[in-house]
Amino acid sequence: MNSISVLNIDLFQGGKNTSEFYFSTLKNHLIVGHRHLEKPHRHDFYATILFTQGKGFHEIDFQKYDVSPGSLFFMSPGQIHSWELSADIDGYIFFCSQDFYEMHYVKQKLRSFPFFGSVHFPRKLQLDDDYLKGYIYIIHKLENEYHSQNLMKNGLILSLLSQVFIHSTRLFSKDFDHLSSSAGLSYFKHYQDFEDLVEEHFTKEKSVAFYASLMDISPKHLNRIMQTVVQKTATDLITERVILEAKRMLIYLDESLGEIAFRLGYEEYSYFVRVFRKSSGMTPTQFIKMYKS
Repeated sequence: MNSISVLNIDLFQGGKNTSEFYFSTLKNHLIVGHRHLEKPHRHDFYATILFTQGKGFHEIDFQKYDVSPGSLFFMSPGQIHSWELSADIDGYIFFCSQDFYEMHYVKQKLRSFPFFGSVHFPRKLQLDDDYLKGYIYIIHKLENEYHSQNLMKNGLILSLLSQVFIHSTRLFSKDFDHLSSSAGLSYFKHYQDFEDLVEEHFTKEKSVAFYASLMDISPKHLNRIMQTVVQKTATDLITERVILEAKRMLIYLDESLGEIAFRLGYEEYSYFVRVFRKSSGMTPTQFIKMYKS
């Protein structure tokens, strides 16, 4: 069985003595890491990418985004991505492990930033020229510190990372005003808890009542939370997670459609096909043909 490659920070460090944080210009990153980046892959770290020049497409978990100067992307561990970029592409890319950040910020978790906290949250911010200049200023300081041997180097790197993440959360929040209140933040925490449980059980459990019971709330209240945060039902989110995994497996694993359906908890292949078609608008076979063409 083929598998989707999982890249770790060590692959890009080139002999540096830390495997917790990595920084590079995009141009250099694509040269040094080319052998690892040719095919769709996933990471075991949190990644941030800012494009300052060039154009193309960046696909993250089968969602294709346009790339242009000012495109800022965030990726969480486990997400599959690939890109098609012009020859003049440039910008900045940096990775950090969960331990690197959370060992220092005990009360601030990476998943508390909405773009790292949910697979259903947008992966891209498009910065205008003024915001782009401000980000580049912070990132230049991050680059200088990464290459330095200064006292308390990691502390400043973490501070600059937090600035990028906090500014980005504020920009995202303009489109998600319902998350800015205390009630909204409480709902978002419940939403993240629900996603964690779905991630753990989605291949076996598809029932809203099952997850509501684990969270000690009613199915009705669970649906109310999901509708408030992402305007979807709990069932929608469970199904979307199953179908995302199905798409990953259909494209990247050498298994039969029946085997994939069974691994995702469907004893009847025909029922799996109906669920897939209702969610994606096509059958698994049509999806494979469309994607590989």
